[in-house]
Amino acid sequence: MPRHIAIVEDEKDLADNYRDALLRHGFKVSLYPSRRAASSAFQQQLPDLAIIDVGLGEDFEGGFELCRELRGLSAELPIVFLTARDAELDIISGLRLGADDYLTKNISQAHMLARIVALLRRVQALRAPETGEQQFQRGQLSLNIERMSTHWRSQPVPLTVTEFWMVHALARRPGHVRNRQQLMDAANVVLDDSSITSHIKRIRRKFQAVDPAFDAIATAYGMGYRWNDQHA
Repeated sequence: MPRHIAIVEDEKDLADNYRDALLRHGFKVSLYPSRRAASSAFQQQLPDLAIIDVGLGEDFEGGFELCRELRGLSAELPIVFLTARDAELDIISGLRLGADDYLTKNISQAHMLARIVALLRRVQALRAPETGEQQFQRGQLSLNIERMSTHWRSQPVPLTVTEFWMVHALARRPGHVRNRQQLMDAANVVLDDSSITSHIKRIRRKFQAVDPAFDAIATAYGMGYRWNDQHA
């Protein structure tokens, strides 16, 4: 049975383009032009993944409200914001509400599809018995590649897919500087410099919520970021 993806987008032409791209890859797709229409449908049956715009017509933050509702209905449903709004406050708000990823509309269809496939693969892996074959250990850091889950000092760290691959890229070669392009390549996204900086800030905050002394990610000013050798 094909995976069901819901797209909540008030711009019809844009929604149609997303739908057509996903249909070509074998997904079942439903379109909703408003928070009210989507909310009503989700109360009846949840999709396998939801793609939501932040602003829905005159409902300036309708996507945020819908994300909150969805997360209340399901803790593991993959939720992706796909929006033109790229301000750091909006990104932080979306992720704090429980979204798994926050993408801007300048992302290519290929990258968007890669994010969707990665999220669906993570959900499938989380439901399957853990094999232990895809574990990556670096000091106090533990990454499960199959499940895309992260632990620090045995405590879970709720990273998005993008954040997970950035941490993996840094921790794989401690002490080596990863520039912004290398981090984008690792996460399979296209972001500007300020967005990369915002991601690193959020990653640090998430680790510090588990361990206030966390300082494993160092900034190499003018160059990029590295995983501290002392944490190898």
